Amino acid sequence: MGMKPLKTRVALLVGGPSSEHDVSLNSGRVVHASLDKDKYEIIPVLINRKGEWPIEPKHLKDVTDVAFIAMHGEYGEDGTVQEILKDLGIPYTGSDHMASALAMNKILSRRLFRAHGMNVPNSVVFNTHESAERDWSDIPLPAVVKPSNRGSSLGVGIARTIDEVKLALERAFAHSKSALIEEHIQGRELNCGVIDDGMGHAFPLPVTEIVPKFGIFDYNAKYTPGAAEAIIPARILEREAGLAQAVALRAHELVGAAGFSSTDMILGEDGNLYVLEIDTIPGMTENSLLLKAALSHGMTRGELFDRIIEAAFIKHAAMVRR
Repeated sequence: MGMKPLKTRVALLVGGPSSEHDVSLNSGRVVHASLDKDKYEIIPVLINRKGEWPIEPKHLKDVTDVAFIAMHGEYGEDGTVQEILKDLGIPYTGSDHMASALAMNKILSRRLFRAHGMNVPNSVVFNTHESAERDWSDIPLPAVVKPSNRGSSLGVGIARTIDEVKLALERAFAHSKSALIEEHIQGRELNCGVIDDGMGHAFPLPVTEIVPKFGIFDYNAKYTPGAAEAIIPARILEREAGLAQAVALRAHELVGAAGFSSTDMILGEDGNLYVLEIDTIPGMTENSLLLKAALSHGMTRGELFDRIIEAAFIKHAAMVRR
């Protein structure tokens, strides 16, 4: 009888205080079901809506080898949980706290993309306190109004008049202290996932085209089955797909993402490709674009998660050496 090799102990972090708590639970279920039980011992860690852990984070180190973060939105994706794990010296999947915070802040990440010559929609930043004495003449119409620091397109809507903009701002401010009002660019909505090995060697997955049934790829379209159709590969020219992949790769590098990411873009009717945002912990639910693109690339879910976990160990080892 040979000794059975020891399994890698994976703490699967789900839940958290963000408005995407439920999406995170769904992502966690898919990750749990897809991980190879012969290789991994999975320890689910459900962080509640108040941000309370079921086990003190410092005790996590005794029972686990690596943390798989399947949390979205603030706390789980903005660098908070990444910083906790870094301070404990626990390897974790995905981007570090700096890259997470930068990607989550749509205003800062846009500035970065624009500074590096990428197209981003024209936008105006609005803070909660300034709408009263505001001059509305510089607002691009039709506009998309979105909270500046939420994932999953929560609180997003298209506004065709200034009154609609004001209404949409109220909705956005329910989620965030500042909002982005950006020009609504007509064109094809695209998404491209990127996978890397934790050492900076990254490659793009096939480009997905998103066809929302009702106007815009918002929170409902992302998470309501049948509200948006994902077409892989996207019905675009080969050079357009190549450009979208190059842009997603560049966005991943610019924010300093690691492990995996997913970038939303619009191929405008004007022929330009616009970057909307980069997601450092894309959804891993049944409808997830990242999972669909990985399958289309010839990877199983299990292989995708193996790579993400492998990258976590490699990145951690490199950080320790530094």
